[in-house]
Amino acid sequence: MKVKRVLVLGLLLGLSVSFLVSAAGRGEAKTEGFVIGVSNPWVGSEWRTQMVDRVQEVAEPYIREGFIKEVIVQSFDVPLEGQIDQIRNLISRGANVILVNPADANALNPVIREATQRGVIVIATDTEVSSPEAINVAIDQAEWARISARWLVDKLGGEGKIVAINGIAGHPANTARVRGYTEVFGDAPGIEILNQVNADWDNALGQSTMQNLLATYPDINGVWVQDGMAEGALRAIRSAGRDDIYVTGEARVGYLNLWKETGIDGIGVANPPGCMASALEVAVQLLKGRELKDDVLSGPFGNTIYVPVPVVVTNLNFDTVYNEYKGYPDYYSVDGHITPAQAEQFFK
Repeated sequence: MKVKRVLVLGLLLGLSVSFLVSAAGRGEAKTEGFVIGVSNPWVGSEWRTQMVDRVQEVAEPYIREGFIKEVIVQSFDVPLEGQIDQIRNLISRGANVILVNPADANALNPVIREATQRGVIVIATDTEVSSPEAINVAIDQAEWARISARWLVDKLGGEGKIVAINGIAGHPANTARVRGYTEVFGDAPGIEILNQVNADWDNALGQSTMQNLLATYPDINGVWVQDGMAEGALRAIRSAGRDDIYVTGEARVGYLNLWKETGIDGIGVANPPGCMASALEVAVQLLKGRELKDDVLSGPFGNTIYVPVPVVVTNLNFDTVYNEYKGYPDYYSVDGHITPAQAEQFFK
């Protein structure tokens, strides 16, 4: 198969975006399938495990037909320097595409350049990197936060005292989410944020953090909380007998089970582990030599393809979603990813 060189240009706030696509780096004929690399620097999260599992599942049909030769997964708990090593290892093992869940928005840029200079396609997912030589394929994490923040403002009638329980300080996804909900609450003058704390996306820490917040602020009306920590926060609220507090959260099975048990008026916004599978579908189109549409890239760095949030669960559709996922483990996330046909829509 002949894969042509594709140059993608995007401009946002004066930033130029470009990357090079070629078979094995030089556009020569391809006689065997492509090699896909996966770089994941954090395995202390079931969400990340689901992400890696999902991309491997979506790759299987491409492997059977011979388009993809193999998927090489580098998935370990490593510091930022370790993720740089992961990417270099994938380059040395002949990856044609490297899918990255980045630990930092900027620090990977030099190693991304190393990869693209050797003809490797680099696609970041879940969170965005600033490198003009990479593409990001992700949901809009700021908008993800705005969805539940708007719901909370609406439920409180625009007035109330709230707290926020966030993830890992400094992580790009957490930073984007804080920006998103801050915008929404800032536009609601009747909303007072009593405190914003970090519980590192840990369920148990989310529960103990919520217990401390309840003890410190007895007049809390609402909680904006991320990811699996929502289950812990809801357990703390229930133990305190504070059924009057509105809680937001991510659509995970444990949270849905507790929602069903308590009968809360809630919201769960899906943060799909399938985002890396969506990135793979975009990569497949690039490996076929297709060119992105001129207006498809956006985001703060001008290099992002935003895919939709797949599901927002409220009491209106709760039963439908719950019945679909109730047999899964508590840690499992309500998921979704784009199809090949949807990926094609980003291309000319």
